[in-house]
Amino acid sequence: MGKKGDDTKRFIKEKARALFAKKGFKNVTMKDICMETGLSRGGLYRHYDSTHEIFSEIIDSLMNVQDDELSEKIKRGDSAAQMLHEILERYKQEMMDSAGSLSVAIYEFYSENQLSGEENALLKQYLYSVDMWKNFISYGIQQGEFRNVDYEEIIDIIVFSYQGVRMFSTILPVDEQIPQRIVNHIKKMLLI
Repeated sequence: MGKKGDDTKRFIKEKARALFAKKGFKNVTMKDICMETGLSRGGLYRHYDSTHEIFSEIIDSLMNVQDDELSEKIKRGDSAAQMLHEILERYKQEMMDSAGSLSVAIYEFYSENQLSGEENALLKQYLYSVDMWKNFISYGIQQGEFRNVDYEEIIDIIVFSYQGVRMFSTILPVDEQIPQRIVNHIKKMLLI
């Protein structure tokens, strides 16, 4: 596929991501995506066979971008404390962005996969996040910027508090102080 095809796929994913955030995974159809993108059914099906395929690529690209950015910064020897600040600032903004949250769609997507007998993709995503955080925390400890902490405890607090607020923010108003308190607590636990 050439540049034009890649650009079209990127455009489709961008528009579909907004639909998934708004409607969840189960309520988005290929027809919805056609209407949102302005593509004909044939034009859309030239690039994707299903909403499942589109959503799967969206999730994969989200994970890859975050990991690639973090890996590059670690290779350069950037400050772990500064990276933590940037990550947690982004998390805080995402926790407050109920309209842009894919949490419900992710839950629906992975629940559907479980029912169909597919590999537990949510567990795979969780383990991927755990590995990424473990490598990052290890880097921060080696740099002398993070306390020598129990990885599993800190990672559970980070991952589950972040995802919990993201999920709740889609169904009830979340006071902006909640993400701020979570971020402050994580910093207190990690930073020297």
